[in-house]
Amino acid sequence: MFKIGDKIVYPMHGAGIIDAIEVQEVLGEYRRYYVMQMPIGDMKVMIPMANVESLGIREVISAEEADDVFKVLQAECTEMPQNWNHRFRNNREKIRTGDIFEVAEVVRNLACHERTKGLSTGERKMLENARQILISELVLAKNCSEQDIEREIDRVLA
Repeated sequence: MFKIGDKIVYPMHGAGIIDAIEVQEVLGEYRRYYVMQMPIGDMKVMIPMANVESLGIREVISAEEADDVFKVLQAECTEMPQNWNHRFRNNREKIRTGDIFEVAEVVRNLACHERTKGLSTGERKMLENARQILISELVLAKNCSEQDIEREIDRVLA
């Protein structure tokens, strides 16, 4: 159970801070929701408290673990399927896990593939989405600005 002020990650959406806990009526039933404020885009997301476990909601990583994320970004690109459809599915599954190290691997590999062979429109969108998920958690883990994290990621991937 999380509380107001906790930093959490919502897989496929990114990280944020629990701003409030609200009760909302949905289809005649009252349900409790975490209201998560995202650090990027000033967006709020409502997460049903009853579904936290099945959604894979977890705490934001520590600052030390964030340093390990940058090591993943610096590592050599791993071999990906030649078929873009297989690549897309594999990468989507990695992002869905909610594991920041898997997301970092997707960002690294797609950025590498973009430099060497280019990306399809879908993969380019996936890269941008994965970057945003990565940035949102690193901003909270390292207590830095979005711009600082973006610059560091760009530097590491260059």
